[in-house]
Amino acid sequence: MRIIGIDPGLTRLGVGIVSSEGGRKLTFEHVEVMRSPASEDTPARLHLLGGALERLFDGERPDAIVLERVFAQQNLPSVMGVAQISGVVMFLAEQRGIPVTLYTPNEVKSQVTGYGAADKAQVTAMVTRLLGLAAPPQPADAADALALAITHAWRLGRGGSQQRLSRSSVAGGPGETPAQRAWREAESKLGRRRSGPIGRS
Repeated sequence: MRIIGIDPGLTRLGVGIVSSEGGRKLTFEHVEVMRSPASEDTPARLHLLGGALERLFDGERPDAIVLERVFAQQNLPSVMGVAQISGVVMFLAEQRGIPVTLYTPNEVKSQVTGYGAADKAQVTAMVTRLLGLAAPPQPADAADALALAITHAWRLGRGGSQQRLSRSSVAGGPGETPAQRAWREAESKLGRRRSGPIGRS
């Protein structure tokens, strides 16, 4: 199985690819960081990154795509950028029939390091060790993308299923992790606060 992990961002977008034959044995395939200039407007940046992702998906033909799910109450512009490029990734994946799974940062840290509050240096060190890399992947976006791919490969290796975003990530289910449940509940509360009667102008 070929898995692409994506650490989403408008300025830097980390891409990490691993392959797995099942279990915990992984093979490193590729890592890179895509960039878009902050001087460009958002549509142009999304177009630039979207085109690069299209070429990547068509060239690599992955079995699964994994995205980091970010929840933050501060730094709204950064969160908006992450949400926008994540939408592009999901669209391109759905176009190609590739399942998308989302993991929270804490889920990834727990899976890769055994500690949900691990810092970026610890995650990078473990990714380097687990994949037998000659040098740590840099910048941190690259290591995070590989960590996402590792997390999904190991989840599947333990008998987990490919989670379709449209169902498991939104509606919950028997396989939902505590972190996923907390995320879903937070989204639900946020939606209720924002919802209300819509009047005519």
